[in-house]
This record gives sequence, C-alpha cells and structure tokens, in this order.
Amino acid sequence: MSTLWIGTSWKMTKTLAEGRAWAEGLRDRLDSAAPTGVQPFVIPSFTATTTVREVLGEGSPVLLGVQNAHWEDAGAWTGEVSVPQAKDAGAQIVEIGHSERREHFGETVETTRLKVAAALRHGLTPLLCIGESLEVKDAGGSSEFILDQAAGALGGLSAEELSRVVIAYEPIWAIGEKGRPATVEELIEPFAALGAQYTGTVSGILFGGSVNLDNAADLLRIDHVTGLFVGRTAWELGGYLELLRIAEAHAGS
Repeated sequence: MSTLWIGTSWKMTKTLAEGRAWAEGLRDRLDSAAPTGVQPFVIPSFTATTTVREVLGEGSPVLLGVQNAHWEDAGAWTGEVSVPQAKDAGAQIVEIGHSERREHFGETVETTRLKVAAALRHGLTPLLCIGESLEVKDAGGSSEFILDQAAGALGGLSAEELSRVVIAYEPIWAIGEKGRPATVEELIEPFAALGAQYTGTVSGILFGGSVNLDNAADLLRIDHVTGLFVGRTAWELGGYLELLRIAEAHAGS
C-alpha cells in the first residue's frame, strides 16, 4: 500500500502561541517517529512557519509547508513570498492552487503551472489543489474539469518531477464551513479518473473537503485515495492525532 499522507492547513488561524502549543503536542506524542505507513504534514500560516519548524526540530517525521508561494525567485512583488524564502524558513511543501486562492486572489491554471515549476526547481514538494464547483458537478463534468486543472499545472513535467508532486482533490462544494460532506459514492468517479491518470506517477492523491473523524476511515477506503488534507477537524491537536491513528489502522489493514 502507498504511504498515506495526512495533513492540515491552518489557513488564517492560530497565534504564534497557539501554533507553538499545537506543534509541541504533536512532537511529544509522535516521539520522533511517524505512525507506520503514514506521512504527516502541517501547513501553518507564514508567520508561524519558523516557530513550528523550531518546535518540530531537525529530522522531524512531520513535513512542513506554506500555503502559497510566488513563481519568481525574488523581485518587486510586494506582499508575496518566494519559494527560496519559504524553503529558508523551513518549508518542504508548497500548497498551490487552493480554490480560495483561485476565487479571491486570481490564481489561474497558468500561475499554478509556474508555481509547481518553482517548487520543483528548489526541491520542494508541490501540493496541487484541484476541485470543481457545484455547477460543474451538477452538470456531470467533475472528472473532465479536475483532469484539465491538473494537466494545466503538471503538463510537460518529466516522470521524475511528476513523482515529487502531491495532488489534493478538494471539490469546492465540500470545503469550508458551508461545505457539504461528500459521500463515498460521489467520489468514486473523480478518483477513478485521477487514479487512471496519476496513480503510480505522483507521490499521492489526497482528498480534502469536510473531512471529519466520522468519515475519514470511509474516505481512505476509496480506490486511489492515498491521504487526506484536513481543515477544521485537525486544528485541534486531538482531532489531528485521531486522524493519524485512523490512517495508521488503515495502512496496517
């Protein structure tokens, strides 16, 4: 079985003290080793990146990410952070193309392609987020839409480059406070399409969208799902630790 990626993005939450306490709790519970068959990762806010890195320490089994990065290495891009800067702060993963970035900040297929290339160029893991609207879903076009999003960002990569990419399928209608949890039946077709295209070629194909402790195990049983990208359920340390336990149990089954 593939390694199961279990991660969380804190979005725009947590003070430094809250982030430090969460990271300390995780570090102390993991005791320098990830659960068997599981790759944990956490993506805090930019301000907490170095704090979380310092708490987790060198050689931590938990990978550290940032929620966005620019495609240029440096320059007059006020308010932006470059991949080299993110790497210098301790990041190993760059989240790219989240639907909130696409909707509110003008992220396009072209900018996701540029950002994926920048992350790979500097040895970081691109975490490419893809997902369709409810309108696209209702029209029966989910699989075609997400495959087009993925191809636009990943087209032209070598096999070696592609092997370092993680894809997170996050349907827009299933994420956030107003999101509706997806049923297993609704996810079979899109993951079959993603699996046919990318299983064995990328590091992981994750699902994100109203993941909670009640549905996590069922989501991991879907063919081609190799991890979960979680929001609010993982913002409390106890929730994240329970997700790791669920994943370890699945990996060992």
